[in-house]
Amino acid sequence: MNTPSQHNNFIGPEYPNHVKGRSIYVDDIPVMEGTVYIKIFDATIAHAKIASIDYSEAEQIEGVIKIFSAKDIPGENQIGGIVPDEPLLADDEVHYCGQPILLIAAENEDAAEDALHKIKIEYEPLEIITNPRVAFAKGKLLSPTRKFVIGNSAEVFKNCKYVFEGTTETNGQEHLYLETQGAYAYPTEFNSIKIFSSTQGPTAVQRTAARVLGINMNNVEVDVTRLGGGFGGKEDQASTYGTMAALVAFILKRPAKCVLHRMEDMRMTGKRNPYSSDFKIGLDDNLKILAYEVTFYQNGGAAADLSPAILERTLFHCTNSYFIPNVTATANSCKTNLPPNTAFRGFGGPQGMFVIEAAIDFAAKKIGVEPYTIQQKNLLQNKNELPYGQIIENCEAEKCYNNVMQKANISQLKNEIENFNIKNKFKKKGFAFMPICFGISFTHTTLNQARALVHVYTDGSVGVSTGGVEMGQGLNPKMIQVAAKALGISTSKIKLETTNTTRVANTSPSAASSTTDLNGHAVQHACQQINTSFHSFIKKDLQLNEEDIIEFKNEILTVNNQSKNISWNELIAKAYLARTNLSAKGFYATPTINFDKTKEKGHPFSYHVYGTALTVATIDCLRGTYEIDFVKVCHDVGTSMNEKIDIGQLEGGLVQGIGWMTMEEIVYNEQGKLLSNALSTYKIPDIYSVPKKIDFEFLDTQNDNLAILKSKAVGEPPLMYGIGTYFAIRNAVLAFNSKSAITYNAPITPEKVLMGLYNK
Repeated sequence: MNTPSQHNNFIGPEYPNHVKGRSIYVDDIPVMEGTVYIKIFDATIAHAKIASIDYSEAEQIEGVIKIFSAKDIPGENQIGGIVPDEPLLADDEVHYCGQPILLIAAENEDAAEDALHKIKIEYEPLEIITNPRVAFAKGKLLSPTRKFVIGNSAEVFKNCKYVFEGTTETNGQEHLYLETQGAYAYPTEFNSIKIFSSTQGPTAVQRTAARVLGINMNNVEVDVTRLGGGFGGKEDQASTYGTMAALVAFILKRPAKCVLHRMEDMRMTGKRNPYSSDFKIGLDDNLKILAYEVTFYQNGGAAADLSPAILERTLFHCTNSYFIPNVTATANSCKTNLPPNTAFRGFGGPQGMFVIEAAIDFAAKKIGVEPYTIQQKNLLQNKNELPYGQIIENCEAEKCYNNVMQKANISQLKNEIENFNIKNKFKKKGFAFMPICFGISFTHTTLNQARALVHVYTDGSVGVSTGGVEMGQGLNPKMIQVAAKALGISTSKIKLETTNTTRVANTSPSAASSTTDLNGHAVQHACQQINTSFHSFIKKDLQLNEEDIIEFKNEILTVNNQSKNISWNELIAKAYLARTNLSAKGFYATPTINFDKTKEKGHPFSYHVYGTALTVATIDCLRGTYEIDFVKVCHDVGTSMNEKIDIGQLEGGLVQGIGWMTMEEIVYNEQGKLLSNALSTYKIPDIYSVPKKIDFEFLDTQNDNLAILKSKAVGEPPLMYGIGTYFAIRNAVLAFNSKSAITYNAPITPEKVLMGLYNK
């Protein structure tokens, strides 16, 4: 692996505790005396009127304190964020299997569980829709149709040498975070509540709980130490369970705990949005893509949740890493009777990228060329305009692609694979390239802001509070690095506090790969303010000139790069005695970004992340099973500030993307009941199914960007590399059966591979 030099491999103080099992998550918080335990009575039918419900017998069970219905909510029975279309507790009608109807509050979990089985409910069934195309045909949309247009695709198609049309399907994906959804709440003074929540969005929990309880946001405190994984599933949906715990605690005036069991979590929560899509692609003699039309039918589930925003990001990424001068992209968020689908790493981008890659692959097969030939000829260049109006700057698409092609020696590799396929009757290899171009910023411009609070204590130690949530992505170590660099002190002097809405208000969720950038810049701003007051004191105390340059190196003062042999600790103590301000609130709002939704044009991203992956896979043509021989990647990380964390994110994202594309299959029956509802029926990648070899190379670039310390986001972009695995496996199938009718339907499970090998 080749990487830029001088990386900081600081991993932070948390990881030894993780290894030893000492890190505290919601379910590890010592419970207070009088804690109430909550179980959720949820719908067993996907769409129906509630004809009657009787929980009188359940109330009589020993240990049951109270059963809550929608009528017990003191404020508004509404948890919808983007669109107010989702009740906390169903009242007259249910819209999906797993929809919460009642909350059982009991002295212990066993009593609450017993009560669930004593509740009698009768339904009047209504029509159930699970297919987004059916929902669209019936006019059931969660938000208005969106369309991005550049050029005139309809007119240009008339002059194309090649025009092809097709359809694709991408399934959902279960978040399967190690820590399930959960919250612990207790009442405090002044009609207030404190919530310990496993959430990516503390302010979202605060806002939702205040709305449901009918109190002000300043009466709700939300605290997050860390998450045991989120992947987007706790960006919006954690608000449900935080609010449930808060409601019970608020009404009963007792601590309340709501932590889902694994099968409850899988049944009740939304997944990555499945998409059904149509494409039309037109190319000229030189294989330049002149026109592209795509229509997305997003399965949003029964309520909007974040689906409208996810759909928007699909449009933003509908042409992936290619310049196409004429594009018409139409997107529909369809209302079905499934749990409301939600954010998942990539947030709609992967679904859009899969379709353009399928269109290119389809065209290449029809024309009789390698897909990489079309890919290479159409990669983005500086000054290209994207369908939403942003002009590409500092484009690294070609550099990454060419790097991988050269390092892999593609001509030799292709010959080796062809020779292997000739010699082996029942084993075949396939390969595919997957370039990416992923925009970094929240596409809702307002969310691109962050705050941080930094205190320097009299002993020289530093406390940092941000609005970001540590969920295993390495945020906290990076925030410590930013503060240490800005102040000129050791990372060992800095502690990251919990994320708390009373210390840092109005937080954007930890999502969109923007958490490190936004909160890092806010920390940097706070530290700069402290430096201004502290350095001013030093100049006065040491009688220095105003233009003298003050720095701390290894916690020793330097003036104009000359050591003064005075320590950070000494000067901090003196500064405090001189009444110097050693605290600051930092703020950052991403500059230059904007987007006009009335015109569907603007500059929504602060920068783009580029990269290319080459995947080689081998299939067993008798069994339909496959192995991933290797994945070779050149990734644009800017100037990495932490190699170990970035490599971990790149590898994790790649493997999660491979899981989505190959084995993670969400299955609902026609009645909207989840069949893949446990780890026995839902498969995620394990040590036996990951690539035998993963080779990441950082693109060595010094280009300026708006990332914190020029270290580009690594959370979401690598997931898209997994799409290449789908096409590598599919190409291996076609090497065995060139006339296979295998469709562009992901995931490409062993069952689909086996059927594809032998169908005509």
